[in-house]
Amino acid sequence: MPQLPQIQSVKAPDRAVVDATKPRRFKYFNLPFLIVLALLVSYGLVIVYTAVYNDADYSFSRQLACVAIGAVVMIVIGRFDYRNLSDFTTVLLVVSVALILSPHIPGLGTDAGMGAQSWIKVGIQVQPGEFAKITVILLAASVVSRYGGRLDDVREYLKALGIMLVPFLCIMTQPDLGTGLVYLFITAVALVVGGARPKFLLITLVAGIAAIAAVFAIDQVLYDATGEYKLLKQYQRNRLLVFLEHDSVNLSDEGWNLKQAQVAIGSGGLFGKGLFNATQATLGFLPEAPTDFIFCVLAEQLGFFGVMALLALYAALVLICFRIAGASSDLFGTIIVMCTVGMWLFQILENIGMTLGLMPITGIPLPFVSYGSTGMVMNFMLLGLIGSVWAHNGR
Repeated sequence: MPQLPQIQSVKAPDRAVVDATKPRRFKYFNLPFLIVLALLVSYGLVIVYTAVYNDADYSFSRQLACVAIGAVVMIVIGRFDYRNLSDFTTVLLVVSVALILSPHIPGLGTDAGMGAQSWIKVGIQVQPGEFAKITVILLAASVVSRYGGRLDDVREYLKALGIMLVPFLCIMTQPDLGTGLVYLFITAVALVVGGARPKFLLITLVAGIAAIAAVFAIDQVLYDATGEYKLLKQYQRNRLLVFLEHDSVNLSDEGWNLKQAQVAIGSGGLFGKGLFNATQATLGFLPEAPTDFIFCVLAEQLGFFGVMALLALYAALVLICFRIAGASSDLFGTIIVMCTVGMWLFQILENIGMTLGLMPITGIPLPFVSYGSTGMVMNFMLLGLIGSVWAHNGR
């Protein structure tokens, strides 16, 4: 493990500075933050209920229980001082790798019918890669914040980038490209907020695009030689093909999913068909409606204005988080909040974009709306970290 520079930029501020601040009415959580969160989660629960109420494969009571558990966990984490985690870079890296690789343990991992070895069975099915998003954010914040907002040395930049790319390389062994893209976006946000030179970022972007092109080229050569794709799964190639040529692909598999998603969204019109009237989902035309394509259920039932209400709640949450990040007394807290917000924005854009044919189809969920216990609890844990940054900053 390369030795990171020990810059005292992430330590707690002087207690006199903290004590001199004006006392807050709500010490541990920002009140507008809680109001917007309650509205967003409630809105999501309503949509999920309409999507699963007549489907034996899903349990709304389980989703409700996960929200309750998540709320408790959020409060507990919000009272914990996040700054105590700033020096545990190696531990965070080890935990991230252990979580991501745990589905490869014989007898423990399962693909859950999703095409990737991403889940484990511990009484219930859990997706460790989702919880690893938390440790990846903390790892990125811990690594980058040590440079004090000036990551302008190429060797240190490559060192930091190499450490933060380890979780992505691990997740690709499943392979789970959707979650891997989330890890990459978290890394990019950390580098930008942490003061990496624009030249370094541009070179990294170009190198990344070249690497993707090389993967496809090499995979095609392997296919021509062996008759089988080795680097990318067939379903991953199909999803990319649908994205690039969705007007010409046949209506099967991923092509079918996209067409039915677009039909559901378009049929909602301005005001929608009303709750419990999402015919594309209830009649079985729309696959994975409560999870990957929950946005289509919302759009079909509540129409354009229902979609705008959801986007307004997301915008309010993001703006409040920006204020919390700006009020943070240290770079470590700022990067935690900004990486979390960046992750949510990426997932929102990807989930909604894929239903419109603007982004490749992936299994990335819609934050606080998609059905799923692991993702819901994970998001509440991140909310707790944001609450901790709000409670313990020195301004």
